Amino acid sequence: MSKEKIILGIDPGTTIMGFGLIKVVGKKMQFMQLNELDLKKYSDHYLKLKLIFERTIELIDTHHPDEIAIEAPFFGKNVQSMLKLGRAQGVAMAAGLSRQIPITEYLPKKIKMAITGNGNASKEQVAKMLQSLLDLKTLPKNLDATDGLAAAVCHFYNSGKVTVGKSYSGWESFVKQNQDKIG
Repeated sequence: MSKEKIILGIDPGTTIMGFGLIKVVGKKMQFMQLNELDLKKYSDHYLKLKLIFERTIELIDTHHPDEIAIEAPFFGKNVQSMLKLGRAQGVAMAAGLSRQIPITEYLPKKIKMAITGNGNASKEQVAKMLQSLLDLKTLPKNLDATDGLAAAVCHFYNSGKVTVGKSYSGWESFVKQNQDKIG
């Protein structure tokens, strides 16, 4: 009997958080859901973080994912937006860790490479490849949702491989792997 596993993929953001869910049965993946949390109408950054945390908890409590794959923030020129993205990622990770769900981070290039074979692929190329791989009828208007789904698919492709990026199975594991960040 083949074991089922659900993977939640998250593309954290303070404007839009994209997410997608796949079910893995044996060695095959099946599309479950993709959507986004639109935060544009809120101006309070702390409220946005609260909403990201609550939506992630709601997704966990509804779909019971076995693992979470999250896109790591990339290093851009704007330090303030990098800080905001890091906070968004942090609260999504905290939600997963609070439910004891293993989390793996993937760099955007690694996700693009896993989906398209090109680490510099556009959002549109990633979305089109996901549409083909998972037999999606339509694509969302904003591609943040497909970016979240791409993180889940990337995790599926990397399952069982020795190097998958940074993984945390709980607070203790996170603290142990980040001693340099604890003051």
